[in-house]
Amino acid sequence: MNNVLKLVAMGCVVIGLVACAGTPDVKTSSADFVKVSNGILTSSYGKTIYTFDKDQANSGKSECVLTCADNWPPVYVEPGIKLSGDFSLISRNDGQKQLTYKGKPLYFFVKDKNPGDKTGDNVNKVWHVVTP
Repeated sequence: MNNVLKLVAMGCVVIGLVACAGTPDVKTSSADFVKVSNGILTSSYGKTIYTFDKDQANSGKSECVLTCADNWPPVYVEPGIKLSGDFSLISRNDGQKQLTYKGKPLYFFVKDKNPGDKTGDNVNKVWHVVTP
C-alpha cells in the first residue's frame, strides 16, 4: 500500500511539472531572460512581450488586473533584482514585482504558444509588441 501511495504522489508531481513546462516565462524569477529578437522584446524562450495602452508610463501601477492578467500574464521579477537602462519594476496589487520598460508594465499573451508568435499585437488596438 505504501508503494501505491508513493507512485500516486510521484505521478501528481510529474503531471504538475509537465503542466508548468509550457509557460516557463509567465512567473519567472529573473529579468535576465529579456532580449531583443527580430526587433522586438522577447523572453529567452522567444515569447513576445507586450505593453498595454491603458497603462500610464511611470504611474507605478498596472491597469491589467484580474481576468485581464489571466489573459495577459505580467512579466514578473524577483524583488531586489538590479535593473538598468530603460528597465525598472512596479509593485502589483498582490505585492508581486512586474518588469517595466520605459515606465510601462510588460506582459505576455496566453495565446502565443510558440516562439516568435505575436498574436497579441494590436489586439483591441491597445496591446502592442515592445520595440526597443
